[in-house]
Amino acid sequence: MIKDLLNSDPEVTVVGTAVNGVDALEKIRELSPDVVTLDVNMPKMDGLETLKRIMSEHPLPVVMLSNLTKEGAEATLKALEYGAVDYIAKPSGEISLDIEKVRGELITKVKTAARAKLIRHKPILPLEISSCKIDRVVLIGASTGGPPAIEKILSCLPEAAPPILIVQHMPPGFTRSFAERLNRYCKFEVKEAEEGDRIQPGKALIAPGGYHMIVGSDKRVHLDESPPIHGVKPAVDPMMMTAAEVFKSKNVGVLLTGMGSDGALGMKMVKQHGGYTIAQDEETSVIFSMPKAAIEAGCVDKILPLAEIPIEIMRVCGVSS
Repeated sequence: MIKDLLNSDPEVTVVGTAVNGVDALEKIRELSPDVVTLDVNMPKMDGLETLKRIMSEHPLPVVMLSNLTKEGAEATLKALEYGAVDYIAKPSGEISLDIEKVRGELITKVKTAARAKLIRHKPILPLEISSCKIDRVVLIGASTGGPPAIEKILSCLPEAAPPILIVQHMPPGFTRSFAERLNRYCKFEVKEAEEGDRIQPGKALIAPGGYHMIVGSDKRVHLDESPPIHGVKPAVDPMMMTAAEVFKSKNVGVLLTGMGSDGALGMKMVKQHGGYTIAQDEETSVIFSMPKAAIEAGCVDKILPLAEIPIEIMRVCGVSS
């Protein structure tokens, strides 16, 4: 079915299929594809082990196919850490009925992966900070390539971090696993946002899949069920635009790697209200579309490689080391 869905697009050709990870490695060597779709669950050699082998022996863009389960989400996050470009959450239920629902997403992500840059981020050393102004609010938006980038930034920020709001394009279920993973690696609390959560220092809130996260005048986050924006829910723009209205010049907007233009309007509004804006550079972005849209809108103060973004965040927040 996956093969038929991909072949239904005139710009995509499936050059081969494999029944397991061992077979996949042989076929990759033989056929030299532009992109590989890889199931997490396979006999003989599972998707994660196969991915590691691909990245060490024959690096190329990989899109993972994952179950909509907690275990599937955790495996997918590991896959992104190991170098996968993106993932598709396989539909549950009667596959012959539900698989068509992901046709558009599958084809789009495979085409995007063909243009993606394979990034192996160097470790970023944790920042040694004695104090910082925690009256700033950091707003982070990301899509394709975002989870590993967000993890790199947050894991080196200090315990006394300013409030952080994050929108990563992810389906329901995956954002909770993502938050739990980040919480294990960070010095401060990271959680999936719930209705009415307070925006406060030492806490990062991640927009839950299936909801837009907006900022209220009560300085709490609220979950919005309005239709997708830019084809996604959560979207970056509602979070940044509402935060700009509430926190004015106290915002630090950060737009990371991703496909499309989500976040450009939000960054523009952050800038218009006196906030500071940072965009990830092309060299370290898996997909440069989202940062590029904000840069072209003329609302970005600094364009930086990923490794320098946490340093700049803390500089703007008035750190002393």
